[in-house]
Amino acid sequence: MSKSQSVWVSRPLFPEVLASLAQYVDVRTEAKETKRTPEQLHKKLAEVDGAIVGLSDRIDAGVLAGNRRLRAIANLGVGYNNLDLPALTAAGVLATNTPDVLTQTTADYAWALLLAAARRVSSAERWLRAGRWRGGMRFDDWLGVDVHGKTLGIFGMGRIGQAVARRAIGFDMHVIYHNRSRLPEAVEHECRAIWVDKAELLQRSDHLVLVLPYNAQNHHAIGADELAHMKPTAVLVNIARGGIVDDAALAAALREGRLAAAGLDVFEGEPSVHSALRELENAVLSPHIASASADTRRAMAQLAADNMLAALGYGPSAGHPPSLLNPQVLGGRGGET
Repeated sequence: MSKSQSVWVSRPLFPEVLASLAQYVDVRTEAKETKRTPEQLHKKLAEVDGAIVGLSDRIDAGVLAGNRRLRAIANLGVGYNNLDLPALTAAGVLATNTPDVLTQTTADYAWALLLAAARRVSSAERWLRAGRWRGGMRFDDWLGVDVHGKTLGIFGMGRIGQAVARRAIGFDMHVIYHNRSRLPEAVEHECRAIWVDKAELLQRSDHLVLVLPYNAQNHHAIGADELAHMKPTAVLVNIARGGIVDDAALAAALREGRLAAAGLDVFEGEPSVHSALRELENAVLSPHIASASADTRRAMAQLAADNMLAALGYGPSAGHPPSLLNPQVLGGRGGET
């Protein structure tokens, strides 16, 4: 049966998720991951009523210019720095993301990076795989830093930060955090966490996990000055966004022994990674995969599909996408380009 509306999916997705979309709309899928130019994105969006896009798809005013058909953009990710929300709102295009479904998996991954960096797992594995373990190791070889009983600092205590904090209870850690404002007392009690200012967070943390959103105010929230105030035995973990950390300054601190180790899943200018970081044995690096479990990625894709169908007027949430970023469009305040 012919369908009146069409949706473009910018990257390969789970077949069952695409099938749920195809019940209502004409689905146009991509067979492989592709980095597209603004001109290519403009052309794709001009031909559809909605699009499910990834973080590498930058949707801005130029890409939207002249488009009278597009009604919705569903982002595959909790972050949406790739979306120009004011431009989408001005164009009357609903924008959504995929929060909540990746909270627990991302918190798990923060701990994977923290433990790997603190206990030198990556460099020890590389050493072993290179055939260098021939016995006779010294008693003080491969000394890392303990995690249990230490002070865990969390910079950005939203849903993921709170999930990270709850896991620290099992490690008998002291948890401190910094937000612009304190959490309700009940949440602090549940997480066994104490609010401190940024300076104290940096000075006291044995392990510091970054979970704050990226925006202009948070650009290089951890730079050379902040790193200088951290313990030389501390471990830094970034699962938030590239640009929150000054990667060049971090590389220098790690190289010079002013910081013990780092676990990084995000980078400035990714997929490019600062060459100095790639050369360091005390940096555990991964390619932005904190949400990459099969269950979570499937849930993210399904939420994006549900958002899209609701935005286009289908399903139990018709007209009201579950994860709407610009609700003012529903009030008719969005204009057209």
